[in-house]
Order: sequence, then C-alpha cells, then structure tokens
Amino acid sequence: MWLTFGIIVVALILDSIWGEPKRLHPLVGFGHLASFFETRLNHNRLPDRLRFLFGLLALLILCGGITSLLSLLYFTPWAIVAEIILLYLAIAPRSLNEHALAVHQALQQKNLAQARQRVGFMVSRETAHMDESQISRATIESTLENGNDAIFGALFWFLLAGIPGVVGYRLVNTLDAMWGYRNPRYEWFGKSVAHLDDLLNYLPARLTALSYALCGCFRHAMQCWRTQAAQLASPNGGPVMSAGAGAMQRTLGGTVIYHGVPTQRPQFGCGVNPQADDIKQAVKLITRSLWLWLTMLLIITVINGLYYA
Repeated sequence: MWLTFGIIVVALILDSIWGEPKRLHPLVGFGHLASFFETRLNHNRLPDRLRFLFGLLALLILCGGITSLLSLLYFTPWAIVAEIILLYLAIAPRSLNEHALAVHQALQQKNLAQARQRVGFMVSRETAHMDESQISRATIESTLENGNDAIFGALFWFLLAGIPGVVGYRLVNTLDAMWGYRNPRYEWFGKSVAHLDDLLNYLPARLTALSYALCGCFRHAMQCWRTQAAQLASPNGGPVMSAGAGAMQRTLGGTVIYHGVPTQRPQFGCGVNPQADDIKQAVKLITRSLWLWLTMLLIITVINGLYYA
C-alpha cells in the first residue's frame, strides 16, 4: 500500500511540475491510431449489426492489445518507474485547472472574445455568442465533469487494477470521446465503446460526486444528486455535475447550441447563475476533493500497515 501511495504522490507531483506533455502525448498518438481503424472499418453501406461488430473488434484490438502489452512492464526491472510515468500521463489535474483558469482570466480582463475561444477548447457546444454567465456555466460544467475523467476515474482504476486498469480506462475514455455519439456515423460503430465507458465510470463517477459533496455544501449536493441526476442525459455525468453544482450552490444547465440548433437541457444545481469568479470555486472544489482522496488513501495505508505489522 505504501508503494501505491508513493507512486500516486510522485505522479501528481510530476503533473504539478510539468502538466500534460505539450507534444507527442501518447493519447494523441492513440487518437490517430483509432482514427485509422475507424476510417477503414466504419462504412455507412454496411448493415448496423456488422458495424457494431467492427466497432467491438476495433475496441478489443486497440484497448485490449495496448493494455496487454503495457502489462508486460510488470515483468521488467523498471516496473515502478513505468507505473509512475503511465499514471502521470493518465491524469491531468494541472491541465484541467489551467484550461478553466484561462477562461476566468479572460473574463476578468473583460475579453469576451478570448473567453469564448478558451471555453471552446473545453466544450463541443457553440460559444460564439455566449455572454459571461453562459461562458462561466459551460466552463464549470466541463470542469466538474472532467474532474472524474481526468483525475478521479484514473486514480480509481489505478488503485483497483494498476497499469492495466488506468491505461484501459483512459483508452476507453478517449475512444468514447471520439466514437461515443448518437449520430448516423457512430450510433452503431461506437455503441460498444459507449457502453463500456459507462460501465467503467459507474463507481468512479459516484465517488467523485460524493467527494464534491463532502468538500462543498453537503446538504445541497446530496439533494441535487438525488433529485436531478436522472434528468441529465449521461448516467455518470448526471451524478457528478448535479452534486458538483449543488456543492457550489450554483444553477447550471439550460439552453445550449450544437451545430446551430438550440437544445434545451434540464437545469440542475441550486442558487444563482454562475459568474466568472465561480470558475475558481469549481477549481478549488476539485482540488479539495483530490486532497480528500489523498488523505483517505493515506489513512487506509496507515491502517493497513498497522494491521499487517
């Protein structure tokens, strides 16, 4: 347990120093490889069931093959170093904070054009005509939801299954971001990836939601989670974002525009609409939640050490 705790701490320190690699990030390379497979296996003229099978085949080859190969690192003398590096590459707390705070800085400078551009790096909705409150809302929603994917989900699977767990989780997460859409191109090809991503995130998302509740306004977070999570489209994003919004006591959701079409999303959370300074509060909520995870892991490690002493 002490070794696992030490690996996590070192990986987080590396992330705080370097952040995500600016060039040659392995997940970017994986994305190119995934695109290569998708363009050759996903054809509209194929029957839906065959497209589903080809998507499943691509998932097994890409995630199963890479995860299996990296698992062989356990049989090398540099296994601990490999764990540290791979975990460092799988988590992104600094990058998540930097993206959010860049939007906040632009809003503080009253530079709406730059703020819209910055939030456009974080969300897929249209940002060209957003006002300050809409920009703040989109930034907070993305920050809260990605806290699970970029930090807590990866830590959960590392704790549960080491290198295979964290690598497999991040690869599936990446494929879901590329293929997990309900549109004519990906509805069938990406179905297996979308379902697997939902399965892998089920427990981490609820632990993330509980962490937000414990590190914010607990009563409102739990109430929003209980009454609002099911209204949101994502089975895992619902608990995370509703609990996070309740913990911050801010109202999120509402109308968004995708590809020129306004879409009405349910409102969730409570309290007033968010403004620029609430972005910093979202970042602080995630930081406190991360410290909570480290504290709980340290306590468990100490207890485990005393028990087996």
